Amino acid sequence: MLTNKRILLIIGGGIAAFKALDLIRRLRERGAHVRCVLTPAATHFVTPLSVAALSGDKVYQDLFSLTDEAEMGHIELSRDADLLAIVPATADLLAKLATGQANDLASTLLLATDKKVVAAPAMNLRMWLHPATKRNVAQLREDGVMFVGPVDGSMACGEYGPGRMSEPLEIVAAITEALKSDTSIPLPANVGQFAQSLRGKRVVVTSGPTHEPIDPVRYIANRSSGRQGHAIALAAANAGAEVTLVSGPVTIDDPAGVHTVHIETAQEMLHAVEAALPADIFIAAAAVADWHAATQNANKMKKGETAPVLQLAENPDILATVAGLATDRPALVIGFAAETQSVIENAQKKLAKKKCDVIIANDVGAGTDVMGGLENTVHIVTKAGVETWPKMEKSAVASRLIGLLGDMLERRS
Repeated sequence: MLTNKRILLIIGGGIAAFKALDLIRRLRERGAHVRCVLTPAATHFVTPLSVAALSGDKVYQDLFSLTDEAEMGHIELSRDADLLAIVPATADLLAKLATGQANDLASTLLLATDKKVVAAPAMNLRMWLHPATKRNVAQLREDGVMFVGPVDGSMACGEYGPGRMSEPLEIVAAITEALKSDTSIPLPANVGQFAQSLRGKRVVVTSGPTHEPIDPVRYIANRSSGRQGHAIALAAANAGAEVTLVSGPVTIDDPAGVHTVHIETAQEMLHAVEAALPADIFIAAAAVADWHAATQNANKMKKGETAPVLQLAENPDILATVAGLATDRPALVIGFAAETQSVIENAQKKLAKKKCDVIIANDVGAGTDVMGGLENTVHIVTKAGVETWPKMEKSAVASRLIGLLGDMLERRS
């Protein structure tokens, strides 16, 4: 049940925080991905270095860290997980969550998440039995928070009674049980209709580079990170669509809620796209290599007195192939134009040549840092004209693009 599940672990500031280290190890043993958030108080009991070493991921601490916000905003961080766990759940954290406070990273994530929460309380027995804590726990149970423990036992303060945190394996069992059912928390009726603009629609997205083998160790590729394509796939899934992402080799995680097909070459990408059709929208965000080696060497090519001559052959044009389908052509076919000069003019030519509906053009020239970067400046090119968007994070570009495509699809229906 935990294989490839994403757990966002919030570690509170209590003596039981040391058990969170063992919990991370137990979860990862079972195939889960664990991303951790430390409250300021938690750093007095466990170090960010030890947590990072055990989780194999970055540790998040500061709500207002500009670096963190550039890499992953707190909204995205709270929603990328399949489940949130508070271990230990201190009286302070429970009070914040019960009253809707958001004055640090942990409490903000708990308020902003669209996933269920498992809490493992740990505190002195009088704190646990205090009427305020009892009210908070009752409210959180009503709100849907799932609890594991606390149990009776000896405490660091020398007292004995309820308030001792459950053991890591008990928490693992509670997390596993919670993940047996859907952990998403839907919005109330008639709220967030924009976010569900693609409900019931099928979307196919390509992302990342392709690797075209020259010999067993070398290949032709480009610098695409896949960040923009993956962000688009996630935004489409968040808009209610059934999404298939066909991804070339990238180092980023598969987006949650998306069916991802991994490929290496342009030919494999074409086959995967064809297998994923029919669809309502096709978005060709991948940076597909234009050529492949006409002859692939079975063995590693060795250095010689003269450099070998590499004969190239054209790869299939996936965008033009899908746009030109006589049957099962998606209602909207969107391509990307990564240019280094005459960006809009070249995008307009590509729009006409490929017979697609929209071209998303961007400048990837030296100094732009678009390829592999976190931000993008795009131009939306259609037959009706050109709309230039301001520079923004790729996740923001993705959300705005999906909103635009939802409107376009509705107008055509």
